[in-house]
Amino acid sequence: MRETFAPIWRQTLVFVLLALPAIAQDAAPATEESLLGLIFRAGGVIGYVVIGLSVVGLALIIEHAISVSRDKLAPPDVIETIESHLDSNDVQGAYEFCEQNPNYLTNVMVAALPKLNHGFDSMEQAASDVGEEEAIKLHAKISWLSLIGNIAPLLGLLGTVSGMLKSFGIIEKTTNPNPSDLAGGIKEALVTTMLGLVVAVPVMVGFFFFRNRVVRIVLEITAISEDLLDRFRPHTPAQ
Repeated sequence: MRETFAPIWRQTLVFVLLALPAIAQDAAPATEESLLGLIFRAGGVIGYVVIGLSVVGLALIIEHAISVSRDKLAPPDVIETIESHLDSNDVQGAYEFCEQNPNYLTNVMVAALPKLNHGFDSMEQAASDVGEEEAIKLHAKISWLSLIGNIAPLLGLLGTVSGMLKSFGIIEKTTNPNPSDLAGGIKEALVTTMLGLVVAVPVMVGFFFFRNRVVRIVLEITAISEDLLDRFRPHTPAQ
């Protein structure tokens, strides 16, 4: 394995070292160019794709921060209203309220309450089945962050290979290539690699953060639904 990859790394290092003087020459007359300008100029098509993924990832993180929360999936006022109906033995009222206000908790209750005449075990099983479905939906929702976090560095690697191929092509066609001739390909390779990593790191951090949040919310809502349904549990007479 080491013998296979060693030539590639040596060639990459040689190209980088050859291109550094050219990059420095390019940067000297245009010191006012920002890093952002360099990224847009040298990243190429792959760079634009990775930047697009960064926008999508940021939008998903913002959306998840708003929607993937305990107050959205099981609002306190909803819990109080359901408890009020059930304490008054108004099961139909609780069912209608849950049906009109769909969220994680109410979807579980909508599945469980109609099973009242079939016994507590049926209610508990229905609540468990729907709870698992809701949990799967949440995990599927946040899994897009994981997809972006895994694709971004691969696209960066694709840009690296593309830049190296451009430099190889110049070397193949030119007897004594100047460092400036290789600079374009090396810039593309370095910029796309950087972009892939810059996008992947925060997106993966966001994915694991929301995954842990989803696990916690699922456990909390499971406990809440069990507590709401516990009043229907048959009590065995004390002996």
